[in-house]
Amino acid sequence: MLESIHSPLDLRKLKRGDLPRLAADVRQCVLDNVSQTGGHLSSNLGTVELTVALHYVFNTPEDRIVWDVGHQTYPHKILTGRRERMPTLRQLGGLSGFPRRDESEYDTFGTAHSSTSISAALGMAIAARQKGESRHAIAVIGDGAMTAGMAFEAMNNAGIEDCKLLVILNDNDMSISPPVGALNRYLAQLMSGSFYSTAKNMGKNVLKSAPPLFELAKRFEQHAKGMVVPATMFEQFGFNYIGPIDGHDLDSLIPTLENIKNLQGPQFLHVITKKGQGYRLAEEDPVNYHGPGKFDPKVGLVPAVKPAKPSFMHIFGQWLCDMAAADKRLVGITPAMREGSGMVEFHKRFPDRYYDVGIAEQHAITFAAGLACEGLKPVVAIYSTFLQRGYDQLIHDVALQNLPVVFALDRAGLVGADGATHAGAYDIAYLRCIPNMSIACPSDERECRLLLSTAYAQNHPVAVRYPRGAGVGVAAGTDLDTVPLGKAELRREGAGVCILAFGTLLYPALEVAEKLNATVVNMRWAKPLDEAMILQMAAKHSCFVTLEDACVMGGAGSAVGEFLQKSNLLKPLLSLGLPDQFIEHGDPAKLMAMQGLDALGIEKAILDQWPEIKS
Repeated sequence: MLESIHSPLDLRKLKRGDLPRLAADVRQCVLDNVSQTGGHLSSNLGTVELTVALHYVFNTPEDRIVWDVGHQTYPHKILTGRRERMPTLRQLGGLSGFPRRDESEYDTFGTAHSSTSISAALGMAIAARQKGESRHAIAVIGDGAMTAGMAFEAMNNAGIEDCKLLVILNDNDMSISPPVGALNRYLAQLMSGSFYSTAKNMGKNVLKSAPPLFELAKRFEQHAKGMVVPATMFEQFGFNYIGPIDGHDLDSLIPTLENIKNLQGPQFLHVITKKGQGYRLAEEDPVNYHGPGKFDPKVGLVPAVKPAKPSFMHIFGQWLCDMAAADKRLVGITPAMREGSGMVEFHKRFPDRYYDVGIAEQHAITFAAGLACEGLKPVVAIYSTFLQRGYDQLIHDVALQNLPVVFALDRAGLVGADGATHAGAYDIAYLRCIPNMSIACPSDERECRLLLSTAYAQNHPVAVRYPRGAGVGVAAGTDLDTVPLGKAELRREGAGVCILAFGTLLYPALEVAEKLNATVVNMRWAKPLDEAMILQMAAKHSCFVTLEDACVMGGAGSAVGEFLQKSNLLKPLLSLGLPDQFIEHGDPAKLMAMQGLDALGIEKAILDQWPEIKS
């Protein structure tokens, strides 16, 4: 059946009785493809029926669907003409793992960071109203994304607007419980039906002439609905609350959505789904099946062989436990990224000092600032790309008050399959312009541990940025030694060219230096710069090359150029890093080579700039 579906137009030609079979085909297609490419699995298996129902009831793409985060949109991609390209998912040149406006007209809004859907859908709904167009805007948001303040800011705004907005809360934090059954199906259809809506509005009009009776009736309705559903909070925002209903029951979803289409004003539909639905192994272990790599669906995930080289994430997790054992002031904070940031062991060993604040990056940072004000030593484990979401708090609440908060920035540089939305390309540039802030760039596992300890020892905010995956394999050790703040390390003495390496690009720099007889300095710190080292190198070398796995504009190379200019040192400078463009998804090593940031690319760039240097 799925092979005959090339767009939602084909889907809408089916009989309702055929939809469960189609949903089963979509679910199998998701499983078959993700097991071959890797990607988000549990969340996509959980939204199959909801996706089918939305495209069946609404006139997409005329009606807009905005998927929050977008890590649950594989069924959506399959049903909107991209089924045959699913084997290219998250591969270089292939389908994105998230919605992309330039990928399909059905991807109405690009997402990958959470809690943006209601704001975007509201904008679309009001734009339709303003243009005199009769179409719906639907935001599909998960219960995790509802922890972010932005979602509630949007709801607060939406509740006063008369527009065709539907917010669907995809609640998968619990299994489907007994209340989500025949009675709730009936109540949801009743509350979304025209009779209920008409009677409710008529009652309002009649009772408005008698304010005390109107208030009494309003309270009675809220309390009556509150006895069977958690409606009160959402209705206080101005939404008409409907649900909860079974998000895997097409006989419940479709009539309810059809009724909602005919209602006026902002609507809120609460659906209960189960992560991993339809694949037993993912149902039983939705966390490990959230974003698996390749696997055999018949066997499931097999315990990974312990890698020969630990990842930077693992290095951070071990350091965090060791430092917490040595200093009772340490507290660890994560915005819903316990596994991704390597904090599982810390949570087990120090549960009273572990804080998962939910998908709330702004709150995480100001929360850390409050802890630091009272003499604690907060360590915020956060992806580089997610720290962007708390930039004002970083400046206003932490740096301006010069508070000793350590930011452990995982996923610095290019991240591979997740693409531009998750790349940590901008942290050096956006951090180094903030007063009181220091930025450490470890080159390997051992140095990562050293710089984390050094950052923790400071009395001001420090960010330590490190990439996804493993380093070169340098043993990290178990001590808590430190290195001097802002001091670089001379790694190789040569002549002519001096390469200043920031972070893990030190190792390809050393490789290139052997061929070109260049000097290599492991800079370690993007801020403060080791100005004394640069002056020392300027006295002995004719030109400089800077290397960073971050954007060149405003980055570490820019910092070096600014210092050379300030010091009246007219030395030629070649700054190599990420270009002024968003880098797409693909294999990280291949992507770095495409940007000229592998050893061959670096050598070529130097020789192109200064042909007189002989390889």
